[in-house]
Amino acid sequence: MRLPDRFFEERKLEALVENQTTYTVGQAAMHIFETQQQAERVQLQFDHPVIASMLRGKKIMHLRDEQSFDFLPGESLILPANELMQIDFPEAQKGDPTQCLAIAIAEERVREIITLMNETMPKADDQEWNLMDYNFHFTNDAGIYQILQRLIFLFAENHPAKDFFVNNMLQELIMRILQANTKKTYLEFSDGSSGNNRLAYVIQYIRNHLGEPLSIDTLSEKACMSKSHFYRVFKNEVGISPNDFINDERIKWAASMLKDPHRKIKEVYLECGFESRSYFNRLFKRKKQLSPGEFQVRANKQQ
Repeated sequence: MRLPDRFFEERKLEALVENQTTYTVGQAAMHIFETQQQAERVQLQFDHPVIASMLRGKKIMHLRDEQSFDFLPGESLILPANELMQIDFPEAQKGDPTQCLAIAIAEERVREIITLMNETMPKADDQEWNLMDYNFHFTNDAGIYQILQRLIFLFAENHPAKDFFVNNMLQELIMRILQANTKKTYLEFSDGSSGNNRLAYVIQYIRNHLGEPLSIDTLSEKACMSKSHFYRVFKNEVGISPNDFINDERIKWAASMLKDPHRKIKEVYLECGFESRSYFNRLFKRKKQLSPGEFQVRANKQQ
């Protein structure tokens, strides 16, 4: 993600570690932190839920229960209110700073959005959307990346309708993050542990039968829902349609197989449930930015 020119024109460098530039709009604030020297166990805490996203460089995050992980560009982290972070900056230096943004949103506003989601896009099995009370670390998908880039511009912009623009973008961002979290939760269910959640059961069924024909008719029957209700609930909770989810999982499976230099592309796409080589090639290139053949060559050069 790129910081706008306005940020560099107006920001003041007053500290080498976690120099902070803040923009406040309504019930939210965006903080941009820059660190220009190596440091360890720098403490940071916010009074409100926070969406943090790495822009440049590397952090090592130390959170509750001694949980530690690398935090890299293209990744985001959701933190509940009052979560104490301890942060290492192993690579920061003058001229090559570590940069991170943190968007703090009033809990009241987050709950308003969650109430709207429960009213307009209810989950299956009488479950409800809820504010996360744990740390959710994930790689930004294209939608979340574009919203974050837009929010960086909007917070720094001087526009009379700025509050309105930011509020709408934050609503979409929270919705997409909660969908991403739900999807991750379902994907982490091991076989047989989906309990009474029908959507989790269907997702496990899809992943166990990727090489077979998978139709909305079959999946809605597995979920004990009508086709239209199943399609709507799946898209509400996971953020993408059942067909897009199936294709994503099949492409992931195909990519893992293509890391074997001895696998033929024809046997890979057939084993993954694709009937058309041209459709497989087109979809694979859209998801991976490389053709299957190019991906296989590059993957094996890196081994």
